[in-house]
Amino acid sequence: MTLVDVRTPDPKRFIPGATGDWEVIVGMEVHAQVLSNSKLFSGASTEFGKPQNSNVSLVDAAMPGMLPVINEECVRQAVRTGLGLKAEINKRSVFDRKNYFYPDLPQGYQISQFKDPIVGEGKIVISLGPDRQGQFEDIEIGIERLHLEQDAGKSMHDQHATMSYVDLNRSGVALMEIVSKPDMRSSDEAKAYMTKLRSIVRYLGTCDGNMDEGSMRADVNVSVRRPGEGFGTRCEIKNVNSIRFIGQAIEYEARRQIGILEEGGTIDQETRLFDPNKGETRSMRSKEDAHDYRYFPDPDLLPLEFDDAFIKTLEADLPELPDDKKERFVRELGLSIYDASVLVSEKAIADYFEAVAAGRDGKTAANWVINDLLGALNRTGKDIEQTPVSPTQLGAIIDLIKAGTISGKIAKDLFEIVLTEGGDPAEIVETRGMKQVTDTGAIEKAVDEIIAANPDQVEKVKAKPTMAAWFVGQVMKATGGKANPQAVQALVKAKLGIEE
Repeated sequence: MTLVDVRTPDPKRFIPGATGDWEVIVGMEVHAQVLSNSKLFSGASTEFGKPQNSNVSLVDAAMPGMLPVINEECVRQAVRTGLGLKAEINKRSVFDRKNYFYPDLPQGYQISQFKDPIVGEGKIVISLGPDRQGQFEDIEIGIERLHLEQDAGKSMHDQHATMSYVDLNRSGVALMEIVSKPDMRSSDEAKAYMTKLRSIVRYLGTCDGNMDEGSMRADVNVSVRRPGEGFGTRCEIKNVNSIRFIGQAIEYEARRQIGILEEGGTIDQETRLFDPNKGETRSMRSKEDAHDYRYFPDPDLLPLEFDDAFIKTLEADLPELPDDKKERFVRELGLSIYDASVLVSEKAIADYFEAVAAGRDGKTAANWVINDLLGALNRTGKDIEQTPVSPTQLGAIIDLIKAGTISGKIAKDLFEIVLTEGGDPAEIVETRGMKQVTDTGAIEKAVDEIIAANPDQVEKVKAKPTMAAWFVGQVMKATGGKANPQAVQALVKAKLGIEE
């Protein structure tokens, strides 16, 4: 990979040191587990959470005489991902043996791709913001390559006092290694990149993106330099499995390297681990280069070849991706960029919103989904798939407001009832007497009573007409929030002689 600097140094991203400003350079190698029922070269199951060593075939255990057979669905998933990254699809790619020895790698080598990957250069556009002016900054991050490879097993060092155990359930699981270019200049950009990449693969259905299950994790390459200078020596932070930890690891590692350089030291190229409990990185091993792995084409696998028709068939079935969906929400539904960005961040949220917005005002639907539904889910620690309020129920609440059956205030109370108890919103309004009072006679009576009981406030309104809002509030309170707010406001102004 030839390092090319495509970014102009930006002072707002500089890190101040004791001897001047520094710039952090970040590139990432993301390992995304391919969504497939079986492994890359065997028919063993990929189901998560099974007992140790139960998802292991003779191929995965590297028994003598066992030969790998390519899983075509994994190839399809890799190509779909490449298309989603607007990347070059290589119609001919080669599987190589990457030789290294570790207890959880039964073969003594990993089947990967080196010189000829299945996917070439692509790009991801991330958005940072909004800033104080409500503006977003779009930044293009280059993708160097995507290649297919096997996962290794898992060494467990906490099961026995004197021995380590090995679980081979993950051995042979298909991974897409998505390698970025060194185009990120802050921890915020790196977090936005990982968030966007996870969103894309989830939309595509090529990886579930569940970082807590290990199906998506990142090796983060960090170096620092004086602004305008060449790239510095990088350190790789291995297997970071949370977006928050990615940010913390970069912040710590950049400060660590700056401290060493400012004291006259040099940075050793090495692989490090991030300790989330201490919030720091620690050395793991010296960093290997490609020649250390002695790559050579795997003699048991022919080159992987397909034609344009194969690619076009997959391209025709791609879903609408986050950027396109966001642009459509802004253009067709009149949403703000911020609201559209929130709604497309997860496919499940976007699908929920579109179900609510169907046949309704898009901005109203967006407000309810973002502020009320997502706010409530955040409070209760649930995600959109666990929502107790269905799109049909939320849509019914919005319809009741539009029909004038309930006021906005009653709607908030109704939402909480549906959230905690469930039920049909229209039936709840009927059975619990929550209908909005639209009878002007009843509202007028309440207005007259409030005005008569507060002569001092009436005098204040004469001097300051905006004080009429106090009367509106009192009438709404007296009617239990059921009075039509527009009718109350109109009557209060008429009774107090306030001109429109």
